[in-house]
Amino acid sequence: MSAIRLLVLGAVRQHGRAHGYQVRGDLEYWGAHEWSNAKPGSVYHALKQLAKQGLLLAHETAPSTAGGPPRTEYEITDAGAEEYFRLLREALVAYDQRTDVRSAAIGFLVDLPRDEAIALLKERIRRIGRWRSEVTEHYVPEGGPEQLGHIGEIMNLWVHTADSEAAWTQGLVDRLERGAYTFAGEGEPFVGVLADGQENPYATGERHPGDDG
Repeated sequence: MSAIRLLVLGAVRQHGRAHGYQVRGDLEYWGAHEWSNAKPGSVYHALKQLAKQGLLLAHETAPSTAGGPPRTEYEITDAGAEEYFRLLREALVAYDQRTDVRSAAIGFLVDLPRDEAIALLKERIRRIGRWRSEVTEHYVPEGGPEQLGHIGEIMNLWVHTADSEAAWTQGLVDRLERGAYTFAGEGEPFVGVLADGQENPYATGERHPGDDG
């Protein structure tokens, strides 16, 4: 799964309708340009590709104030929303996802109903346990990595990473079960996007003509 696909669909959905510079600004505001492939060129390319696939609807609006061509604003389609939630649910339960995909999924976690989010995270813990069991068929953690030579350090890393992931996920489940955060259907959600015209303290400074308006 591509993190940029989930990130761009989620960012556009949060705005309702957004142009490329807004989407890019949101992802930079979240720090996604540091922990994912959400670089400027990737964001604009993803917007165009998602529009070609019918997941976003592209609207040409008034010409850019910078004098460039008309900027393009995007809104998510029904098919796009369906794809967004499919990617989100898949990323939450799969242990073999890359760090950027997992991070993107946690960032959009509250778009789901609370009970469903908790259930998905518990499924994630179950899958981590199953994956760990497959590793320990060949490696006994109590015996230490030396039992397999230096290659045992690889399996030792895998087991420790799995244990850490499971513990962190269980901690998140516990917080959610105690009522942390505002989920879909519970009231006004946390606003995690920049308002139009709001200065982005993390902007890289590179602009694409026609996208900023």
